[in-house]
Amino acid sequence: MSPIEHLVTSGTFSLDGGTWEVDNNVWLIGDEREVLVIDPAHDADAVAERIGDRRLTAIVCTHAHDDHVNQAPVLSDSFDAPILLDPAEAPLWKLAHPDRQPDRELSHGQVITVAGIELRVLSTPGHSPGSVCLHAPELRTIFTGDTLFQGGPGATGRSYSSFDTIISSISRDLLALPGETTVHTGHGGSTTIGAEAPHLEEWRARGY
Repeated sequence: MSPIEHLVTSGTFSLDGGTWEVDNNVWLIGDEREVLVIDPAHDADAVAERIGDRRLTAIVCTHAHDDHVNQAPVLSDSFDAPILLDPAEAPLWKLAHPDRQPDRELSHGQVITVAGIELRVLSTPGHSPGSVCLHAPELRTIFTGDTLFQGGPGATGRSYSSFDTIISSISRDLLALPGETTVHTGHGGSTTIGAEAPHLEEWRARGY
């Protein structure tokens, strides 16, 4: 069994009075006994089926836009697993789940372990105030949520976002990683740090 599993779910993202159809990447890291889920989106039954009878150690949310957290509470309740989120995401989390709080906080440099695999939390604000990425050095992989995509940084045109901040986060914490590091994103295809790094100045100039 691969330590990384991938599921695509479909639904909507709503913010600032608009709603858009989206496909989301849900990532699972673990083995045949235990697993961690990153950004459970849209379809709790599909995610639960993929988890199966394994122990769900944690639900890690890279940020709190509703399309990334809308199924976190039901999965938390079903599998008795904590929801982890950077506290700076509180305003966005409350829009999605006003009557429920995350269980634990994420912080820069924190290490989360599942099935013997270490995931290091990188604080990468910009797309939202408390966006994080999860770096798994052993797997030569980083899970970037909506901070970095194939072709550029995440969107910064909506509330609680900042283009200058996301560029700083990417430059400081992501592009410093080895070029062969695989980038698994919140939407769309995967890429590598080496494929994206040469375009930083182009992104700065274009403003995206």
